[in-house]
Amino acid sequence: MATAADVASLNASIIALQSTVSSLSSTVSSVSSASYLAAGDADTLYLVICGILVFFMQAGFALLEAGTVRAKNAKNILMKNLLDACIGALIWWAWGYGVAYDGGGSAGPKGNGFIGHGDGNTLGSFFTGDYNNLDNGGAYAGWWFQYVFCAAAATIVSGAMAERTSLVGYLVYTVMISGFIYPVVVYWTWGYGWASSWNGGLVDFAGSGIVHMTGGIAALCGAAIVGPRKGRFDESGKPISMPAHNTTFQVLGTFILWLGWYGFNPGSTLAIAGQGQTMARAVCTTTLSAATGGITVVLLDKVAVSHTWDVGALCNGILAGLVSITAGAADVYPWAAVIIGFLGGLVYLASSKTVLFICKVDDPLDAFSVHGACGFWGVMATALFAGGIDGRRQGAFYGDGAPLVAGLVFCLADIAWTGGISAIMFGGLKAANLLRVSAEVEEAGMDVSKHGGAAYEG
Repeated sequence: MATAADVASLNASIIALQSTVSSLSSTVSSVSSASYLAAGDADTLYLVICGILVFFMQAGFALLEAGTVRAKNAKNILMKNLLDACIGALIWWAWGYGVAYDGGGSAGPKGNGFIGHGDGNTLGSFFTGDYNNLDNGGAYAGWWFQYVFCAAAATIVSGAMAERTSLVGYLVYTVMISGFIYPVVVYWTWGYGWASSWNGGLVDFAGSGIVHMTGGIAALCGAAIVGPRKGRFDESGKPISMPAHNTTFQVLGTFILWLGWYGFNPGSTLAIAGQGQTMARAVCTTTLSAATGGITVVLLDKVAVSHTWDVGALCNGILAGLVSITAGAADVYPWAAVIIGFLGGLVYLASSKTVLFICKVDDPLDAFSVHGACGFWGVMATALFAGGIDGRRQGAFYGDGAPLVAGLVFCLADIAWTGGISAIMFGGLKAANLLRVSAEVEEAGMDVSKHGGAAYEG
């Protein structure tokens, strides 16, 4: 029979055990909290670094565009590339981010499914924000990563309208694209608007449609309305060659853009903790599609178009492959990425010749064909080839046709929205005589006329 001393000893042991358990629980909680914070810090660092790679794409765009235009307009196009980054940052902070993400909320849209309104309480919403309680800087990193995507979309347009667009016209369309056209498209999709859930939701991992097609559509509208460069077509409407003035710039720009895509696509996981497999797959598929697109275009151009080994065609083929895989980089198998890149090269070539020879639209960088046409194809390709990897969505070839319908509806809506607003904007600028420089300025070159001298002295 237990004595009072035994009971007292047992109680003391229980109390000691409870204390130990409490201490262990506290330790586990601390370790768990530290692990959570460490994972958050890693995700923030990853997003910042990927954003830096995407931002470096602005240097790629600058070199590619400056090398493709004629030397007398190199300084002008370089200035517009710099201004894209400057204007885009301020607009995205002032209201663009709020329009796109309702102020950064992730619980669902606070707007009406079409456009976000922001509530002024989170980073980047209509001039103000709650800069406290931002765990691990994640909100700042999210704003940064989405800003560099916005800047990329706006930059696409400048290449299509190069060598004849006024600075005033450029400033107006850059503000409109950065602050209204592009953020609304983002809100539909990544911002939890209608396209994010309709018929199962759009599958566009890194923005073939959201970023590239949007920029490409605006570029086509702008190039068509501003009109061709002087001397681009002869009296019968046949195109006259206006070759790039610096192939070295073109190639370096393409390599930098390809490098930046390793921030664009893998970075769209938006985190690294637990996302290593998806990130690495995006790197692999991005590489294969770019390589296939480049080889496809340069070979077909050699055999059927220019009959030369055209470096410019190779550059655009690589970019076509990159745009084509952007929507599905995390969702398709490597073999599918090769097919997507190959067909993306064909889409680029068909679009380029149609725009120039049939539509008679002068697009010096083939911006629409690379970004617009291949962006559309990228959305459709993902809807077909998405393999349901790691529990992700399946495409039509795997038995689920919902992404195909959702992708087509989104693309048509984007064409109507971006094309409609762009046509009104560019048409209004043209009517006000604010879109195009004078014939005299165009003839002399904008570097001498507007920027104090030629880009190359001596």
